[in-house]
This record gives sequence, C-alpha cells and structure tokens, in this order.
Amino acid sequence: MKQTDNLKQSVEIQRASLHNMLVDPTQRIAHELAAVWGDLETINSLLGNAFSMVPFATYLYVVDAEGIQQSFNASRNGFIELDYHRNRSQRPYMQPYPPRDTMSLSESYISMRSKRPSVTAMQPIIKDGEFVGFLGIDFDLRELPLTRAIYEEPHQWHQLKGDPAIRGQLFQQSRAESMLDQHIDDILPVIEELMAESGVFHGKIHFASSRATIWHIDDPYRYRLLNYDALIDPDICLAYPHRAYPDNALVPKSALQPILETFKYLRFADETIYLRAGSVNIFNGIVGLNFSCDGSHYIPHEQFLARDSDFWGGIA
Repeated sequence: MKQTDNLKQSVEIQRASLHNMLVDPTQRIAHELAAVWGDLETINSLLGNAFSMVPFATYLYVVDAEGIQQSFNASRNGFIELDYHRNRSQRPYMQPYPPRDTMSLSESYISMRSKRPSVTAMQPIIKDGEFVGFLGIDFDLRELPLTRAIYEEPHQWHQLKGDPAIRGQLFQQSRAESMLDQHIDDILPVIEELMAESGVFHGKIHFASSRATIWHIDDPYRYRLLNYDALIDPDICLAYPHRAYPDNALVPKSALQPILETFKYLRFADETIYLRAGSVNIFNGIVGLNFSCDGSHYIPHEQFLARDSDFWGGIA
C-alpha cells in the first residue's frame, strides 16, 4: 500500500466515525426545521437550541435548494445576522451539490472566518415529501470530539525525487572530500556508541558539512547538533548518560554498525551519485538517505541491509 493510500484510509476511518456520530442528531434537527420552514424567527430559535445535540459544532444555518441562506448563523455565542441571504452555492461543501436524500460530510477545507481546517455536514430538509433545502453544520477540526489514533507510517520503502534543477546538473559535479570523509573510520564508531549505549535513538549524519544531528531518549523534543570537533573526539560519549538499548527498538543493536558501514559505502561508491546525508531511527526501523541528485529514500533497515533488495537497483 502506498503512503498516500495509507493516509487516506486513516482519514476515512475518522470521517466515518464523525458521520455516524452526526446522522441521528442532524435528522432530528432537520425534521423540526421542516415543520417551521419559512419562519425565520422560529428557525433561528431551533438552530440556537440545537447545540445541545451537536455541542461541538461551530455554526448552524439553513440554505434553500439554490444554496441561499434562509437563517442567521447560529453559534454558541449567539447569532450572526449578516449571513442571512448569503449565497453559499460555491462553497466547498456545496461543490459538488450534496445528495438530497441523505446527510453528507464535506471534504476538509479552510474556513473563511477562522482560516482553519473545517468540515461541513449537509442534511437535506424534506417538507411534505419535497426537498426544500439543507441544514448546514460547520465544524472546526480542532473542536471535534474524535479520539484520533496517531497515523502510523507504513513500514515500506519510499523514494522521493528531488529538485529537477539539481538533477539536471548532476553530471557536472563530483563529490568534494569533507573533513568527516577524511576521518570517517574514527567518527562512525562514535555515532554507533551514542546510539547503542548512550540513549540516542535517532541520528542523522551530514557528510558534506561534517556534522550530525541527534535526538536523545531523555529529551526527545529537542535535537542536538554535533560538529566535526565533537564527532572526532570519543570523549563526546561521556557527555551523555549510559542508557540500556531499548527493548522496543525495531533496529537491533547489532545492526547499527552494518547500517553505518553501508552509509560509508554509499558515500564513496561513486564520485557523481553519492550519499550526502544518512539517518537511522531505531524505533521505527527506518533508514533515511539523501543523495547528490537530491533524491531521497526512506527504507526499512532490513531492506537497506539486504543488498539483493529492489532498493539497490534504484538508489538514484
């Protein structure tokens, strides 16, 4: 499954949950509105009272079949009169035209007033067997009472093409040796020690600029920048407390050295297409690579270390 497909599936689960939550209250509100259709004062009163059924809504209103608003905007703080007779027919939740026989939930869009991601439920209003308009209910995504499970990245190889301008000049450049390149056999063991014994769970090596960025398990919200002088000195390991290698790491401790050695191989294997930066996260098991062509790869460590995998046939 592609990353976009996986994301869409996660989003659709949340949309289905919201839809199911709204079906019953929107039908009941629409039934009450149908009985007083055309009576502005009573419609506004019903909309104001409807927040007891959808307390997480931002605005409630009604529009006719042409999308012209036939009420004030009801909010938790009162009514907005200026939207009366507003033409909503071109708004995202009216394009394409919502179904006339069932509640629909729009795709997310940026609201005009708050400039925040929102969705709108459109519930048909049926009076004496005829469709007369919609109940519209706007929701600010941050106000929705969904228990949203964090999206989990699929464990698969992703290849991303880089800047075409860089790719177009690829064969006019060659690798320039950095200070890190000159002492790579002294520096990689330091990085391995930090990850294996000192609590660094994510590390990224920037070969051309001779630096590394690291994230420590005791302070995961902030990264630390290690320049060449720090990387070349094994004493840097004394600056970080010893931490047992996490049991829930997807990358085995024994795989750290082969991963770093493979970074070295990719750095020196070709003078034109070479590794600019490499990273590894021991918890999600992903190795990140950025090459001189500006192409990037995010690949499970097992596939990265398996030299017969598809990755090795398309690293550019």
